[in-house]
Amino acid sequence: MLLRNIDLNLLVVLDALLTEKHVTRTGVRLHLSQPAISHSLNKLRLLLGDPLLIRQGNEVVLSALAQNLQAPLKAVLGQIETLLGQSIDFVPGDSQRTFRVAMSDYGAAIVLPKLLVQLRKLAPDTSLVVIQDSRLGMLEQIEQGKIDLAVGVFAALAADISCDVLFEETFTCLLNRRSLPENGVLDLDSYLARPHLLVSMDGNTQGEVDNVLRAQGLQRRVAVNVPHWGTAPGMIADTDLILTVATRTLDNVPLGDTLVAMPPPLTVAPFNYVQVWHQRFNQDPAHRWLRELVKQVSAPSAP
Repeated sequence: MLLRNIDLNLLVVLDALLTEKHVTRTGVRLHLSQPAISHSLNKLRLLLGDPLLIRQGNEVVLSALAQNLQAPLKAVLGQIETLLGQSIDFVPGDSQRTFRVAMSDYGAAIVLPKLLVQLRKLAPDTSLVVIQDSRLGMLEQIEQGKIDLAVGVFAALAADISCDVLFEETFTCLLNRRSLPENGVLDLDSYLARPHLLVSMDGNTQGEVDNVLRAQGLQRRVAVNVPHWGTAPGMIADTDLILTVATRTLDNVPLGDTLVAMPPPLTVAPFNYVQVWHQRFNQDPAHRWLRELVKQVSAPSAP
């Protein structure tokens, strides 16, 4: 058998036939006619010198060669999908594609647990690689084709980057309850007089809150700058620091008798938490499926 006699489409048909063991169902799956699938099956039988599908009574079973080909064939097609960044015939339960997604540990806490549950349930043979980077670094990796998706907050996007809003987020202040004034109110003067803890992956000391303050001619003092959202709340207890952070970061933080969460004493506009990807993936079936899954699990009411 000469390799040039087999094209990629024929391998896709072979993979579907070995899975379905039925010409009509294979045609439905691949959106091809029954005669087209029968023609491909006959061609494959001739090329491989093997019947591939054998009828035994009321059942169709795989030949020994077909059984030996099934797993390696899926692996090869999965590698081709990953190499080309395009799905050939995407069936979640059969795919061995590797998805690469960039997010901060905030995104990992909000999106990843539910996403993994669904991936293991719906597409157990796919692989997920999660990458952490700065916002600029994430966008660069999108442009370079190194990752499929980036999840986060992005102020400006290039024309060839697509964007989908996952949810709207707000800010909440977290501080030591005992550090509040006697009236229990955190007013703007007290807020500005206190030291602050800022979460910034790239070490930038000017966050969204600082931009709002600067527009009003005001400034706060950032005393501590850390790169991880997940560890920041645990640094507030027994200090005079104030953490102004995305509200959903605090969903699973036990406040107890020490910590208190309250709205900031200034108006900070809500912001969109989004997923972004390169437009080259707009019509890729596997990519569309992943994006829809990320959107479903990111919803605040997602189970």
